[in-house]
Amino acid sequence: MNEMIKPASGGLVPTAPTRRDIGIRRRYAAERRFRFYGLAAIAFGLAFLFILLWSVVSKGYTAFQQTEITLPIEFSEKVIDPGNKRATDPNVLVTANYPLLMRNALAEKLGVSATDRPALKQISAMVSDSARVTLRDMVAADPSIIGKTVPVTVLASANVDSAFKGQIDLSVAETNRKVSDQQIGWMNQLAEQGVLAKGFNTGLFVNGNSSRPEAAGLGVALVGSLYLMGIVLVLSLPIGVAASIYLEEFAPKNRLTDLIEVNINNLAAVPSIVYGLLGLAVFINFAALPRSAPLVGGLVLTLMTLPTIIIATRAALRAVPPSIRAAALGLGASQMQTIFHHVLPLAMPGILTGTIIGLAHALGETAPLLLIGMVAFVANVPATPLEPSTALPVQIYMWANEAERAFSERTSGAIMVLLAFLIIMNLGAIMLRRRFERRW
Repeated sequence: MNEMIKPASGGLVPTAPTRRDIGIRRRYAAERRFRFYGLAAIAFGLAFLFILLWSVVSKGYTAFQQTEITLPIEFSEKVIDPGNKRATDPNVLVTANYPLLMRNALAEKLGVSATDRPALKQISAMVSDSARVTLRDMVAADPSIIGKTVPVTVLASANVDSAFKGQIDLSVAETNRKVSDQQIGWMNQLAEQGVLAKGFNTGLFVNGNSSRPEAAGLGVALVGSLYLMGIVLVLSLPIGVAASIYLEEFAPKNRLTDLIEVNINNLAAVPSIVYGLLGLAVFINFAALPRSAPLVGGLVLTLMTLPTIIIATRAALRAVPPSIRAAALGLGASQMQTIFHHVLPLAMPGILTGTIIGLAHALGETAPLLLIGMVAFVANVPATPLEPSTALPVQIYMWANEAERAFSERTSGAIMVLLAFLIIMNLGAIMLRRRFERRW
């Protein structure tokens, strides 16, 4: 940038930099620093995002696998119905000692004597307590299997499952772990025989909550979240769009509408737990709606989502060029026809995007659902939105507070499922915007 002058003796020498040159250099240096800071901020955020995802995935991917034991089990009549009373008393098939059948079959496979009580006790501890329900349901569905030997697959206990997945340090002293050396030897023996193996954990998606981590699942939470999102979508979308159209197209510009707009913007920033308190006071205490029901949760989340949808819808309506309205009105269309035939279709991409983002926000909320009782222990899948249920984020919260080690794996797995739903919803919003968006 320096100019060159030619002295009397010949040759070129640089002149001193001018104030303008110094200013340009400073601006260029400031621009380079700003770019560096921006790249550093992006790298910093991506690093923390990678650490978060890695910590969740590394702990939770094993939750999608479950250790199972497959054995031929003799449904002995002496154990199930020794008095042959099932014809007159069906409760006999419900109260039978089904774990004894599994223990006997496993002891026979391992070559353990029926008189070795300490060994039999350790064998029983290798099988999940949910085996009782599995065998009972089989007999209840088909009583003719009594007296027969049928291959059955049941879940291993949580401790055996963790040990088989390598989550327990087997090099420590036996007294410092929950699986004994003898159980480890049996586990390896059964694995070599193909009796004990890992399979896809379908129970994680279909089972309800359970105090036994190996049998606990997200079935109730998934159905409850589906009910919640359905209620929020049905209520918040038409109400939010109608309110936005009125405020943007019909409402006069005065102090009242200005006050309404300010309050809508403020409601979007209200903490979600406040909506939970509102739902507890209005929907449960005053309206006497059932506690822990998805209906109440959907109403609370609708109130929380409405400001987001209204703000997004108004922005989408405002983005439609005024020339569209003027052209429609100039051709004789009424104001209603102009809005519903021309303005609203053009604003639909923004409306759908705001709605999906609002639903994704509602799907991840926990605090308002805790206050209305959706933190209850629910084992059965709700048939209607009026029955007790829970939701995905609440189920994660409940499992995170459990003391057993195996629930930590389930917690991370549930977080992965929730993140998958959120990613799908946000990708859907992006695709809808790109599919229907028009550039002016």
